[in-house]
Amino acid sequence: MRLHIVLVEPEIPANTGNISRTCSVIGAPLHLVHPLGFDISEKQVRRAGLDYWDELELHEYACFDEVLKAYPNGDFYYCTTKAPRDYAGVNYCDNGGKEIFLVFGKETKGLPEDLLLEHIEKCIRIPMKVHKRSLNLSNSVAVIAYEVLRQFGFENLEKQGVLPCSES
Repeated sequence: MRLHIVLVEPEIPANTGNISRTCSVIGAPLHLVHPLGFDISEKQVRRAGLDYWDELELHEYACFDEVLKAYPNGDFYYCTTKAPRDYAGVNYCDNGGKEIFLVFGKETKGLPEDLLLEHIEKCIRIPMKVHKRSLNLSNSVAVIAYEVLRQFGFENLEKQGVLPCSES
């Protein structure tokens, strides 16, 4: 399984920087769909990504259709507060070994409604209290990405840390 993160027209450089760091530590390519609300070289993006930026597999596209054309066999999930089902109710392992793409929209508006309606069966959401708009984009990416990774047994990730021995 290979997990990909797609950001459609992200607006806040710090969110994209934080997401790039998450992508780097989990080994997920980051796909950015233009227009971006910032210059990718801005120090806010790189500061949030810190020393992980050079290890990031980054792809950029003029429009979302380019992503779909580049990965015609991808298993795409559209992350939105408007989805009829939650992300934890999906069995991501049951997709025939396809690469998984988690697609997120811009911070102020999310994904376009016509795109959501076209793929309503693949729309997922994070449960939250009524009348709350949404979680921060970088937090949403981490929550859903780690559920996908959990279902695959955190494949290719270090599962155990080591505490340094204390000297007496």
